[in-house]
Amino acid sequence: MKDYVKMNLHYKLQGEGQPLIFLHGVFGSLDNSNMLAKHFVSDYQTIQVDLRNHGQSPWSNEMNLNVMAEDIAELCHYLQLDQIILIGHSMGGKVALRLTQIISEKIKKIVALDIAPVKYPTTDNAQVLESLSTCLAENLTDKKQIIDLMQSQGLSEGTIQFLLKSFKNGHWLFNANVIVSQYSHLRDWQPISPWTKPTLFIRGSNSNYVMQQYYEAILRQFPNAVIETIEGAGHNVHAEKTQQVLQILKQWL
Repeated sequence: MKDYVKMNLHYKLQGEGQPLIFLHGVFGSLDNSNMLAKHFVSDYQTIQVDLRNHGQSPWSNEMNLNVMAEDIAELCHYLQLDQIILIGHSMGGKVALRLTQIISEKIKKIVALDIAPVKYPTTDNAQVLESLSTCLAENLTDKKQIIDLMQSQGLSEGTIQFLLKSFKNGHWLFNANVIVSQYSHLRDWQPISPWTKPTLFIRGSNSNYVMQQYYEAILRQFPNAVIETIEGAGHNVHAEKTQQVLQILKQWL
């Protein structure tokens, strides 16, 4: 086992049985997977993780897919997990897919929620990053000031409320400075040699993260991939269409 720089990630572990690890997206925390995890506790050991620079996990100036995957590999080693099923949304999905290069033998299946193993040329989060940058530059610690700023910059109410879930007692729970400065690393992707175990990609029909032009890259790197589309869902497919996602997950797992 490679020597990892231990991050001592914060996680929530429930139930017993085959391990089911949930990995959140870039502005989230482990709580984002509550809506899914609670439905699997009776049959699996569910492990919801705060990735580095998020939630209650440690902060670091280094943030890219490789180091975040190594963090999860270290946690799996610490918990002595095997036959692991990974379910990751967005950035968390990329981390899960990257783990195939580190602990392939420990992983049984992967589910990627509305993300593809590609380098994205642009980001839908440009407005969010700009708003966060302004909040940091102006040292805003008042929630109403932050809401007013984000509204003035055109963020939707849903996006603002989602972001504010990670704003407590006058500060961001995620490392906003590092996320803004390192975001290009999170959009990035280095192609991998084919990983042949079962992989499920669930995409929202209204999202542009898993467009048809990316299918070739998906199947080249994950030849046993299944791609499912949830009609009427955007990028936060598991939050918008929880029951449909659960139905697909339970059939596939």
